[in-house]
Amino acid sequence: MTTEHTELGERIADLASSDGVTIAVAESLTSGAIASALGASPQAGDWFAGGVVAYSEHVKFDVLGVTPGPVITAECAGQMASGVGRLLSADLVAAVTGAGGPGPQEGREAGTVFLAHGRPDAPRVEELHFDGEPEEVVTATVEAALDAVRRDLEELRG
Repeated sequence: MTTEHTELGERIADLASSDGVTIAVAESLTSGAIASALGASPQAGDWFAGGVVAYSEHVKFDVLGVTPGPVITAECAGQMASGVGRLLSADLVAAVTGAGGPGPQEGREAGTVFLAHGRPDAPRVEELHFDGEPEEVVTATVEAALDAVRRDLEELRG
């Protein structure tokens, strides 16, 4: 976990704890790294509902309710976010799917990531592109997801 991840996790913890907001994540290419960062944050037991590592397509389809088909899409990310929010009764969610590399997947260039975040009933989806080796793509994706959760918490405050 990077220093940036730790700082974002601490800010998320402060906001979520003080506002009574619960957070859940659904992860594919990051394989639980977002959940690890959140779980290592202060008072996580009070605000972090948990996560689903949906690396396999059938977990996306059968557990999270993603429509069968390509999984490196904005639609898949949004459905993953909604699904984990429903499963874990969370107020805010984040979900990631993408092509971590080293080569393309499903016609998407390595480093293409779809990040869905916000309220489970209406998540926003961002298409992101990161350069580097798979490990660097994962690290950048975790940072982007944590930053999105921080922004969502700040937005809830008004």
